[in-house]
Amino acid sequence: MPITSFRKAIFIYFLGLCGTFTIPIAGKAQSDSLKTVPVEKLKLPIRSPANIRHVLVLPIIARSIETGWSFGLASASTFHLYKEDSTVRTSNAQAIALYTTRRQFVTALNGSIYFPGERWIINEQFSYSSFPDDFWGLGKRAPGGNEESYKFKQYYIYLHPQLKIGQHLFLGTVFEFQHVFDIEYPAGGLFDQENVLGRDGYHIAGLGLSLTYDTRNNAFWPDQGGMYQFWFDHFAPYLGSDYQYTNFVVDLRRFIRVFKQQILALQAYGTFNAGEVPLRSLAFLGGANSMRGYYAGRYRDKDAGILQAEYRIPLWGRIGAVGFADIGNVGSELKEVNLVHFKYSYGGGLRIGLNQAEKLNLRLDYGLAKGHSQGFYLQLGEAF
Repeated sequence: MPITSFRKAIFIYFLGLCGTFTIPIAGKAQSDSLKTVPVEKLKLPIRSPANIRHVLVLPIIARSIETGWSFGLASASTFHLYKEDSTVRTSNAQAIALYTTRRQFVTALNGSIYFPGERWIINEQFSYSSFPDDFWGLGKRAPGGNEESYKFKQYYIYLHPQLKIGQHLFLGTVFEFQHVFDIEYPAGGLFDQENVLGRDGYHIAGLGLSLTYDTRNNAFWPDQGGMYQFWFDHFAPYLGSDYQYTNFVVDLRRFIRVFKQQILALQAYGTFNAGEVPLRSLAFLGGANSMRGYYAGRYRDKDAGILQAEYRIPLWGRIGAVGFADIGNVGSELKEVNLVHFKYSYGGGLRIGLNQAEKLNLRLDYGLAKGHSQGFYLQLGEAF
């Protein structure tokens, strides 16, 4: 994208805030959650034989129902490790610091590094947050209207090196570390009544394996192919964890070109835990990336399953539109993740193209959920 048009796109996204522009950015890691940065199969243009580095630093503004409005600074860079790797996907790193109207503070560093021939890929994230939040209780029947506020601080580390073992196929190792402390909550309230593990603070460390098969043709807006990822992470005292449990995740995505540039995007996502699971590791529904319209964590329990579909259509120029619908549930065991007291949400939104070469969009979504819950989201990149 030319420098002038990229500046214009950034101006639209950040609502006129002034940024420090250095060199035009060429890419960005796609991350759907704090726990995974999936592998993308990009087809990038041939670059000049040099270790090109692109850097961008600027103020940002975003919104979700969990945070309200967020303000802060972001820095993003893209590069190749070696000049001979002109056809390998671009490595990237991002740093961000945000403060919200709910007095929440988050700072994070994450990225993806692609080694020669993409024989190795490393995804990483390091973050700190000080986060007032809300808790409704555990389970699919947690009633509304009696939620209680609590505060916590958290350090988080995520490392995911992956080895290419076949065409589109990667085998990885997953490491997670989380330290949750300075938790403040009403004594005798829901945390005490439901004996929620970790309510007095804790740290956990886990190690596991992943298997990913990825045939998507674009990082940010795939219109064909799929991504099928499975992993588990075991947390145990010998790793320094206060709690012992195993987390299993299944993430299946499929992208179908229906008519011209109209895309049907499908996702089936499940996270399941066995053992003693502390507060911030519980499965949940809601947020900007799934079950939009529900507050992230409105329903929490050991297990969760979500199905979501999104129909994406171009309108004119850089503008597009989407319609989406989700269904999901939580449960204390796998058999409870069913259609009894199931949850659903639906809605639509607009897309504004920021980088047409990478198909990176500004996302404006409005979601409605069962029980008259609703939310507006201003985010970067697609929900999945």
